[in-house]
Amino acid sequence: MSPGPVGGRPPARPPPGSVPARAAGDGASASLPRMDSAADDRLDLVVDPARRSGRILLAGGVAQSYVDVADPRHLHFEYVRRMAAVVDLAAPAGLPRDVLHLGGGALTLPRYVASTRPGSTQRVVERDAAVVDLVTRELPALPAQVHVEIADARAAVTAAPAHRYDLVLADIYRAARMPGHVASREFVTEVARTLRPDGVYLVNVTDLPPLVFTRVQVATLRAVFVEVCLLADRRMLRGRRYGNVVLAAAHRPGRLPVRRLAGRVAADPVPGGVLHGGELDAFVGGARPATDASLTG
Repeated sequence: MSPGPVGGRPPARPPPGSVPARAAGDGASASLPRMDSAADDRLDLVVDPARRSGRILLAGGVAQSYVDVADPRHLHFEYVRRMAAVVDLAAPAGLPRDVLHLGGGALTLPRYVASTRPGSTQRVVERDAAVVDLVTRELPALPAQVHVEIADARAAVTAAPAHRYDLVLADIYRAARMPGHVASREFVTEVARTLRPDGVYLVNVTDLPPLVFTRVQVATLRAVFVEVCLLADRRMLRGRRYGNVVLAAAHRPGRLPVRRLAGRVAADPVPGGVLHGGELDAFVGGARPATDASLTG
């Protein structure tokens, strides 16, 4: 059997409606096609014509974030709803949490957590000052317990105290690609250090069939955390579409509410599934963890 992909390179995030280039197959190089990101610097915040309270953050003409200014609990994108499902089910309803968000976008999930778990202390780290300026200027003010800073995610995690957070949520893309320095085992080890014993790490991974990078990311999380599960549209897992995969990881076995998560994502308007245990073993196959060296070499 082939040893599988090693040190998968992050794929470019394909814009909705585009036809992605063919990705590398199993056992091939895990480097996926890079999209032209020349227009990525252009930012726009537009009204959703189908929902007047909806605001869409566009980067280079591609929808990156969605916020409902009248209802922060309305989550438009399916992967955000899956991340929210983990946030909701990983602790008793309404219990305040200490949360670190790596990647801010339009601050959709910080607003959601502030609404569903009042009193939560949230730190948002966003590298792009232009994004922060636009969304803080044009969207409703954030609660006082949400603190936004312009910084690099890895630098912020490395400098953070140990056992500081209940939740770390990562949704980090630069030039349509997940930066390698936030996809390695070394980075994940630093994230794990900042989490409390019952803490949960959530990461959004965008990928193309055959999900080479996702398999490597699961292997990377498993090299650091005791328990990992995957939430995604079943069509993605069957290789029929590209999109977003949500990975959740925890320090201790049984920490992730897998059965309740499966019910929640199955009932979503865009039904999904959860892989855990043996199913996740089969999905990962021979994929091996990414390291700083493999992602930059």
